[in-house]
Amino acid sequence: MPVLILGLLAFTVLWPLWFTVDGALMASDELTAALGPALLDTADGGYAVWTILPSWPTLQPLAELLLDTPQFFSVFWNTCLLAFAQIAGQLVVAAPASWAFAKLRFAGRRFLLLGYIALMVLPFQVLMVPNYLIATRLGIYDTPLSVILPGVFSAFPVFIMTRSFQDVPNELLEAAKLDGATAWQIFWKIGVPLGYAGIFAALVLNFIEGWNAVEQPLLFLKSQSNWPLSMYMNDIVTDNLGIAMAASLLSLIPAMLVFLYGQTYLELGIQAGGIKA
Repeated sequence: MPVLILGLLAFTVLWPLWFTVDGALMASDELTAALGPALLDTADGGYAVWTILPSWPTLQPLAELLLDTPQFFSVFWNTCLLAFAQIAGQLVVAAPASWAFAKLRFAGRRFLLLGYIALMVLPFQVLMVPNYLIATRLGIYDTPLSVILPGVFSAFPVFIMTRSFQDVPNELLEAAKLDGATAWQIFWKIGVPLGYAGIFAALVLNFIEGWNAVEQPLLFLKSQSNWPLSMYMNDIVTDNLGIAMAASLLSLIPAMLVFLYGQTYLELGIQAGGIKA
């Protein structure tokens, strides 16, 4: 019974992925015939008729996307800019802040940490009005910075990294101080190497979140030249189903590679945070 349940769960998770791969390998006529009734609500009572394998597999949708759709490369670059800029900023901002919360003693430390946790649990819908007003006042509305800056100062990576840094033995820090190490040297040469699991876990999770973000770009980016993949695919889904499927498939690759590469760090970081919590 447990194997059956796990098998059903695995099928539920893998089916959308196979659905995307299958659709990306279908000819446009076959794909329209399969999904058209459900999307357009015309024939067959509005139901899609799907097959496990395409009748005649083809790379036509991928070729059309890569060779005849220059806008795809623009939105792909926009998505890379938003995702990588956010995690780079989080590495610069969140890692030192997390080290300060975990190992430094200063007035109001616990209060500030509780404030970060409170911000972390607030949904985007609560914060979107303040973020919109700030972006408008700063003059960065409808620019990539309006999405990047809130991501850089996100509370979630601070929470994950803080939990990881708390596991660094204080004895090592005291020994480093006796040897004449500065606060920056202790952080860089002891804190970062020993807390790398939490750092990588936070960066992996936030990269995936930034790569798949929909609400933030939808609110802050109005010009199509600034759109990421999430908004671009929503715009083409009913115009060209084959290109939409191919774009969905290619957009999965970077997130999957980052997740597979950082899976070990992700597990270690979450485990460390969970034990400490």
